[in-house]
Amino acid sequence: MTTLSPDRKRLDAGTLKRGGALAAVVAAAIALALLQSGSALVVWQSVVTGILTGGLYGLIAMGLTLIFGVLDIVNFAHGALLAVAMFLAFGVVQATGLHPYLALVVTVPVLFLIGAAVHRGLLSGSGGGSLENQLLITLGLSLLLENGLLLFFGAEPRSIGLPGEIQIPLFGAVVAGSRLYAFAGALLLGALLYWLLRRTRLGTAIRAVAANGPGAELVGINVRRLHTLTFAIGTACAGAAAVLAAPLISITPTLGAQFNITAFVVVVLGGMGNVVGALVGGLLIGLVEQLTTIFLNGQSSLLGVFVVFVLVLFLRPQGLFGRRA
Repeated sequence: MTTLSPDRKRLDAGTLKRGGALAAVVAAAIALALLQSGSALVVWQSVVTGILTGGLYGLIAMGLTLIFGVLDIVNFAHGALLAVAMFLAFGVVQATGLHPYLALVVTVPVLFLIGAAVHRGLLSGSGGGSLENQLLITLGLSLLLENGLLLFFGAEPRSIGLPGEIQIPLFGAVVAGSRLYAFAGALLLGALLYWLLRRTRLGTAIRAVAANGPGAELVGINVRRLHTLTFAIGTACAGAAAVLAAPLISITPTLGAQFNITAFVVVVLGGMGNVVGALVGGLLIGLVEQLTTIFLNGQSSLLGVFVVFVLVLFLRPQGLFGRRA
């Protein structure tokens, strides 16, 4: 029988307590939304849509938080790389006529290679360094990618239609099939990433480097190579999320900026470096985004997201599932 250490017991108790408080806040927000709209159907539709959208946010943020947790790099180019992946998926579908989701077999490996090249060429010396250097390099890369996309594709929005798109009834709400497929795909890929980190030798090595890089190097782990591999995996997560999200939105060269903001909020909310926290945070932010439209009636849904962001920074800066430094 396994005996939990006192620290682990306190950690589990704290997580349960925060989970309970979070569930109470969400329930209160839904009750207030019900009072505001007066329609249970409208609120339920928002809840379902928010959760489904939040799954995608979680997958995007998982890549971002993995990079931060292992490499200590704040990657402001994550959203621009996601935009690159969307245009790549658009190009593959236009050129080959493949089903949009089959573009995953091209987009994910290409983004993996781009991520490896970016880390090896630009960021290999900045991990754990000053935030200013990381900010300048990744923001510069973001601007370069956005303007490159504008140069080659122009500012005209593009779209990827899903063949045979259907509307699916879901416990009283109605959702587009593409949104439901994207949510299922995001959960599946998120579970695959969790399995990789927790159940494989590669994942053990990544966690060892995240916990103690010099110590991992002493036992024979090639830390530099693992950093490149981790950055590539995080970028591939953005590539996968881009393909899943592409049928839901208009594709523009600058769309990465909004995803970037949302992903950073999700990462801070879940706890920097916490992969599971990123998924939970994504679901919560998706929910907040949709409920905000009920309270503000047509105003930007990002307003509610920023309110949550400020509250988390003020009340629990290490995030819901992060540990105090």
